[in-house]
This record gives sequence, C-alpha cells and structure tokens, in this order.
Amino acid sequence: MAIDFLVHEAADGVGVVVVEGLKANQEITGWVMKEDQTVKIKILNDIPIGHKVALKDFAVGDTVFKYNTDIGKVVAPIKKGEHLHVHNVKTKRW
Repeated sequence: MAIDFLVHEAADGVGVVVVEGLKANQEITGWVMKEDQTVKIKILNDIPIGHKVALKDFAVGDTVFKYNTDIGKVVAPIKKGEHLHVHNVKTKRW
C-alpha cells in the first residue's frame, strides 16, 4: 500500500503530504507512525508535497497539534480533508 501522508501520533490533527500530485476529491492513505496504523481520508483540495492535510474539522481559534505539539491557531474554518497552511493557520509566537 502506498503512503500519501504521515501522521506522527494519533493525537495530531494534521498529516504531512509526502507525495506529489494529490488532487481534490482523491482518497489518500496515511501512516500514523507512533501507533503503526493506517488511515484514509478524502481530500477536499489539491495539496502540495510537504503541506498539511486536516484530519478533523477545526473552528476559528482552535489549536492545531502536530508531533503532539501546538503549531498554531486556526484563523479560518478548516474542514476534515482540507489543505492546512498559512492561509488558515497562524503561529502564536507573534
């Protein structure tokens, strides 16, 4: 089975795309490394390699976790399967 995205642990709300050419409405497969499980998700947008896919719905103000670490706050609603990047998540540092 080909892996399209990686998730560090089940508590994370995002996965990182590791292949080129993922297109909207495609079902993709991810590997949750800590738990050694696979998950499937239908993506809602084209998502470039190295970018993140939302594994759950997020509301404005929610915290996004990756590596079980806070990586930022949601500034625009995000649906499960959407591209998650700087247009909808901002750092809390500034």
